[in-house]
Amino acid sequence: MSGNATRWDQILFWPHLCEGWKPNLEGAAYHLGNCILLLGYMGGSGIFGSIYIFSLLAPGYFCCALWGWLDACGLDIFIWNMLLVMACLLQLAHLIYRLRKDTFLEEFDLLYKTLCQPLQVPFEVYKEIVKCCEEQVLSLARDQTYAVEGKTPINRLSLLLSGRVRVSQDGQFLHYVFPYQFLDSPEWESLRPSEEGTFQVTLTAETDCSYISWPRRKLYLLLAKDRYIACLFSAFLGYDISEKLYALNDKLFAKFGLRFDIRLPSLYHVLGPTSSDTEVEGAGRAWERTVPHHHMPTFVQRASSAPHPPPAHPKVPRPDSDLLGEDSTSLVLEDFAELPGSFMDYVSEGEYMK
Repeated sequence: MSGNATRWDQILFWPHLCEGWKPNLEGAAYHLGNCILLLGYMGGSGIFGSIYIFSLLAPGYFCCALWGWLDACGLDIFIWNMLLVMACLLQLAHLIYRLRKDTFLEEFDLLYKTLCQPLQVPFEVYKEIVKCCEEQVLSLARDQTYAVEGKTPINRLSLLLSGRVRVSQDGQFLHYVFPYQFLDSPEWESLRPSEEGTFQVTLTAETDCSYISWPRRKLYLLLAKDRYIACLFSAFLGYDISEKLYALNDKLFAKFGLRFDIRLPSLYHVLGPTSSDTEVEGAGRAWERTVPHHHMPTFVQRASSAPHPPPAHPKVPRPDSDLLGEDSTSLVLEDFAELPGSFMDYVSEGEYMK
C-alpha cells in the first residue's frame, strides 16, 4: 500500500522531467492533423454547426493516427485516435439522419416561415400539423372547382399555398382567396364536429393553384389531443374569417355615399339569424329620434359630396333565416342585395372590381 502511495506521489508531485528536447520536428501528418482540429473547434452551434465540427474533427484525428503509426510508432496513439475518428463519423451520420428526417418540401418550409415562425411555434408542433395532412401538396388546374355550391360536402379544411381562387355565390362574385389563406374557413366554423353540411359558395381556381388539406375527422382528433394546436388553429381561422368579412365590407357600399360597418350592433341583423325586420326598423327609428340632425350616425361614413339617399325599398323577410349553420357570407349578400348601388347592380365583375 505504501509502495502504491509512493508511486502516485512521484507521478503527481515529482514527475519525470524531459532531459532534453528533440532536435527534429514531428512529421507533416502531425501538424496537418492539429491544424484541422483547430479549424474544427471553431464551429458554431446548432445542427449545421455540429456537422461542421465533426466533419473536420474526423480527418484531424485520422492524421494524428497516421502520425502515431508512421512517426511516433506508438500503438496506443494510433488506437486512441482511430477510436476518436470512429466516434466522429458516427456522430456525423446521426446528425445527417436527423437533418434529413426534419426536412420537408419547399412549400412546407415556406409555410412554416410565413405563418408559424413569426408566432414562435415550435418545430415539433409544426411537424405534428404537417403529419396530419400526410405531407401532401395538392393541386388545382385553372378553372377547376374546389367546391360547388350546395353539392360538395364539408369534410376537410384546406389552405392555399399558391395561386388565386375565386369565390362566388349564385354566379355573383364575392371575393378572392390568396396564398396562405384558408379556402373553407367559414364552412369549417359553421359546423360542429358531429354535424354535416355542404358548401354555400363555389370556389374556382383562376390560376394554377397548390394547397394542403386536412381531413376533417383527423384534424378534429388532433385538436382534441393537443390544446396548443387547437388554440393555434383557432387564431388562424379567426383571423382568416375576419379578413374575408372585411373584404366583403369594403365592397358593400351604396352609391349615395354610405359605407356600412359590419362590426357595430346597428347591422347585427345582417349577420344574426334571429333578429326580425320590425325590431331592426323600430330600433332604427328610435335611434334617429335620439340623434340630432346635424350629427351623422356612427355606423356610416358619409362621402365628401354625397347626394341625398333614395327612398328605402321594402325588405322581404328571409324564409330560411332560422336555419342553423347558415353562412354569414350568404346573409350579408341577401341583406345588401336590396340596397341601391350594391355590387349586385353591376353587370360584370370587372366593373365591380373598379
